[in-house]
Amino acid sequence: MTAIHGTTAPGFELVREAFASNFSERTDVGAAVALVIDGRIVVDLWGGVADPAEGREWNADTLANIWSTTKGVTAACFAMLVDRGQIDYDLPVAHYWPEFGVAGKEKITVAMMLSHQAGLCGFRDPATIEDFYDAERAAARLAAAEPFWVPGTQSGYHAITIGFLATALFKRVEGRTIKQFVSDEFGRLGMNIGLPLSLAHHAATMIAPPSLTSTGLVQDMTDAQFAAIANPPIDPLAPNSDDWRAAEIPSANGFATARSLAVLYGALAGDGTINGDRLIGTDAIASATVERISGVDAILGIQASWGCGFLRNTDQVYGPNEAAFGHSGWGGSFAFGDPAARLGLSYTMNRMGTDLINDPRNVAIVNAVYESL
Repeated sequence: MTAIHGTTAPGFELVREAFASNFSERTDVGAAVALVIDGRIVVDLWGGVADPAEGREWNADTLANIWSTTKGVTAACFAMLVDRGQIDYDLPVAHYWPEFGVAGKEKITVAMMLSHQAGLCGFRDPATIEDFYDAERAAARLAAAEPFWVPGTQSGYHAITIGFLATALFKRVEGRTIKQFVSDEFGRLGMNIGLPLSLAHHAATMIAPPSLTSTGLVQDMTDAQFAAIANPPIDPLAPNSDDWRAAEIPSANGFATARSLAVLYGALAGDGTINGDRLIGTDAIASATVERISGVDAILGIQASWGCGFLRNTDQVYGPNEAAFGHSGWGGSFAFGDPAARLGLSYTMNRMGTDLINDPRNVAIVNAVYESL
């Protein structure tokens, strides 16, 4: 039996049981789960092994690469800029970044970009993983590119490229990159884009089946799908490398504790404060999470409803309440907020699964939370 550490408030024992069963029944290796309700941490649990080779246990401060769960953190950063009056979702990206306004992209708004409507889901010319490690250069390539579809006509998941577009725009508006902003604003919570060398001893080692690659997410790929997920193919073990950890990829290389993500989403789903300190106003949260586009996503081939960087709740992935919003990551991590229940919930792990949606570990935890309310 895997020992489960941490705290569970009375009434949430089912969450502890579901989390423990992820190890005994659903092959978790190392993981954490956290739940915040009305600004109070009511579940904060962890267990298992962070690095099997070293035998290093998962502890309260273990940081896991959260893949696309990072996108929700990036969305929160933009919502904070909106709240501060520094950016407007409805203005063209080219208003802030003139070089972007070419090749049919002149009318792409900030909201359209963040909701995966820009048609810049990948590179048209061949790319390597090393191209992901220079965010500014990658953004310049995308700014000069022609979209894969007419912007605004559909969503198509910008799996990696949204991170480069986002941080380039963010820096031109705020002055800091998203990586620096997250370090300054959220680092104290246990959240980073990339991983500083000083925190390397807190990192979980990612584990994946040999057959798991990004190219397996979609069969019979269109040109846009190939660009988004296969140019280049992404190795699920890339987060274990120094180069990945040193990079700025605000769509995929966030490192966080489950607690930090739950606290963030608890604030977004509540009154916008963390421990009484104002993070963001509720009007900005509402603007960030209102639907900007919905339909079958051109890359993932699944039904999706997008806010400004947040995935809105569809098919009850994030519980029974329609107002819930968040993001999930390749392999199983997730974090979301539910304004109706005033909660933030997150799960992080190192053993990657193969389910694109409805990972059994996620389902068990989400179901247990709502049964406990």
